Amino acid sequence: MRFFHKLEYKYGKYAIHNLMYYIVILYAIGLVMNLLNPMVYWQFFSLDIEKILHGQIWRLVTFLVYPPTLATWAFMDLFFGILALFMYHSLGLTLERVWGAFRFNMFFFMGVIGQILAAFVGYVVFHEAYFITTGFLNFSIFLAFAICFPDVQFLLFMVIPVKAKWLAVAESAVYAYSFFRGSASTRCEIALSLINVLLFVAMTRNYQKYSPREMKRKHDFKTKIKVLPKGKSMHKCVVCGRTEADGTDLEFRYCSKCAGGLEYCMDHLYTHQHVTGDVVQIQDKK
Repeated sequence: MRFFHKLEYKYGKYAIHNLMYYIVILYAIGLVMNLLNPMVYWQFFSLDIEKILHGQIWRLVTFLVYPPTLATWAFMDLFFGILALFMYHSLGLTLERVWGAFRFNMFFFMGVIGQILAAFVGYVVFHEAYFITTGFLNFSIFLAFAICFPDVQFLLFMVIPVKAKWLAVAESAVYAYSFFRGSASTRCEIALSLINVLLFVAMTRNYQKYSPREMKRKHDFKTKIKVLPKGKSMHKCVVCGRTEADGTDLEFRYCSKCAGGLEYCMDHLYTHQHVTGDVVQIQDKK
């Protein structure tokens, strides 16, 4: 989308490079914190809208320290927590290298804003106290990775190789079931928390190929191919008479200075005598 490209051109210099590295540091802090005292996060750092409205605005940022680990916070979770940190660092770093720092920043922070909006809407509209962690945010990163690299394999339970696209489909099915079977507040939470995936995909698609002008050009080209008589060539040099059938390495160009839209091979494009007006003969300048 042109708007997104303009935004990247104007503000790309402010992008945070290696963003996932800093996010993983926050996750590591949260992992240690929750292993020592799980209640510290919920009392002082969680996304509690009621407390935010009473002045604890730091919670808009500190809720990000919740790491992608199991919810029991037993000491066995330290092993799985460290594995999760390495995995999400790898996923985020790969996406940043593919998209660029600015685009990955946009994707991640759109996810953060979506989480915050979901919590506010749940509290204000549905009068429910949401304690949204980073679960949806992490899933959006994995989903984006699966869209970009669907055939990359992960070891399920550290044994079974499963492609990323099937893991994404399975987890998406769980959220889809919760969306359709859950309450209105649950639907709002899921929709707003994962809106960054939909918005980013929509903002980075190339819609020019769907424009009427481009579609007409493709249609005219296909029509020209279909009506071409058998044995005839599409390109022919008016100097030497060679066509594309004489060699796959031959290239042909039209001369902008010649009248009548004449076509030349690359050997004669710059050496021929230009045709103007009623002149129809071309002499090869060798």
